[in-house]
Parts: sequence; structure tokens; C-alpha cells
Amino acid sequence: MSKYLDPKADLTFKKVFGEHPNLVLSLLNALLPLPEGMEIKTVEYLSQENIPENPGKKYSIVDVYCTDNYGRHFIVEMQSYWNSEFFSRTLFNAASMYTKQLDKGKAFGELKDVYALCLVNDVKAFPEYGEEYMQEYYITNKNHTSDIRTDLSMVFIILPNFNPQNRAEKFMHNLWLKFLTEIDENTEDADPELLANADTKEALDLLRRSAFTDGEMLTYRQYWLDISTEKSSLERERMEGRAEGRAEGRAEGEIIGMEKGRAEGEKIGMEKGRADAMREMARTLKSLGKMTVEEISAATGLSTDEIEKL
Repeated sequence: MSKYLDPKADLTFKKVFGEHPNLVLSLLNALLPLPEGMEIKTVEYLSQENIPENPGKKYSIVDVYCTDNYGRHFIVEMQSYWNSEFFSRTLFNAASMYTKQLDKGKAFGELKDVYALCLVNDVKAFPEYGEEYMQEYYITNKNHTSDIRTDLSMVFIILPNFNPQNRAEKFMHNLWLKFLTEIDENTEDADPELLANADTKEALDLLRRSAFTDGEMLTYRQYWLDISTEKSSLERERMEGRAEGRAEGRAEGEIIGMEKGRAEGEKIGMEKGRADAMREMARTLKSLGKMTVEEISAATGLSTDEIEKL
């Protein structure tokens, strides 16, 4: 049995970064491009009553909210999958936190900067930028690009695209991303660099399987099952949408009275394509070793016998 759990699940992520201010402070200082001399010194978690309502929130998104010694606000999110709505959702969430400050009776000049750090565990994020692992968004003057405002800042890190770099000035940056990308349920021995650093070693100790109760383990397993089910559902919707679009396109160009046999053949072909996609997904989930055969069956709709033969 492996020593650790995956830090990217809801339970584990919040255990590390939502309950230990020193660790989320270290993470934010390492991953955010903060102005020189404005590093975070202390962090305080925000109570739930200070968190803006987010109508686009789904259970697969992990959030940690905090403020620092300068009064700046920080949102830390773990996205388990990506779609085109998440950028707008992140902007909405950050803007809501910015305007929420006025509820306390502050003047506009007293509003503090808001940073959203979004860790994305999905290679499909920002496909237009290839294999770049980090995308930063600020308020910038188009005619004077050196004029950058950090009132609202969003930093997206695509974890599957990350490759460690041997740069001394990015030591903690690389260390935290190695922690997030290399540690999972298959990890027997953590990287010596992670064990040698006080912050990442503390985080590793919190991820030890022995530190979790049976009830917490059930919650942890359910999270990954929910993620797999949601991804499967989205994939089926994409496939069905493409098939429907092709069918509509053909219908517009077909002459009335086209042979019924062709339509039946296309239907069979699409059904076979969906079945093949589900088998491929089941094969991938099975190779990861994180889910039981029964859980994979629930996520894909395949029988346990069929999955065992893959």
C-alpha cells in the first residue's frame, strides 16, 4: 500500500492548504508573481460569510480563500477538469471578492488587490497556447503595456504541462509544483528535495495515508468517483453533440426519400463509436489504479466483466 494520497482531491487539498496558513502562504509566495518587496508575511483565512456567492460553482472545484498582512485577498482553486466557462467563472469570482470589500463601508480608494490562483489538472486548458504551463492575466494599458494594474489578477497553472526547471530563483516555485504533480497514490518514496524542505515535508506528512480515518478515505474515494463520472458525462455530451451536428448537416443536403438502410447504418456506427470511447476511458481509469472495477463500471456504464477483460 502506498504511503500518500493525491493532494489534488478536495479533502487532501483543503487539509494541506485550507488548514495550515504557513503552507498556503508559502504556496502563494512561490507561485504568484507578486511585486518586489510585497511578499506575503502572514495569512488569515476568510470566514464563509465573507465569500461571495458563485452560481457557477461545481463540486469538482476546490477553493481556499484568505487575506494577508497588506489586506490583499487570495483565491486558490484546484480545477479537476476544464471547459470554456471556467475562465469567465474565475473572473466572476475574483471580481465578486473585489466588490465584496465595499460591504464593509470602505471607500473605493481603500479596495485591496485580489489574486486568483487557479491550478488546473487538465491538459485541455488553454489549447491555443500549446504546452505552456502558466498563463497570467492582469489589467493592462493597451497603449503602454508596462502599465500593469494588479487590482484583479488571475494566474492559471496547467499542472500536466509543468516540467521542473533548474533555476535557483524559482526553487520553491518548482518544489510546490513537483509536490502537486508527482505525489499521488502510487508514490512510495517522495523526491528527496521535497523531504528536505520544511514546508513541503510538512505537506507530505499531512498526506500520509495513515493520517486519514476510514470515513475520510470514503470521502476521498467518492471525490475521484464524482470526477470520473463528471468527465465521462461531459465526454458523452461532446460525442453526442458532434454526432447530432453531423446528422443535421447531412439532413440538409439529402434528397427526400433517402434509403432508410443508410440512416440505420450510421446509427449503429455512432453507437459503436460511443461504446469504443467508453471502453478506452475504462482502460485508462483501470491503468491509473485509483478506482475499483465497480467504480469504473458506474462511471462508464460498462459491465464489470467487460472491464476486467480490458
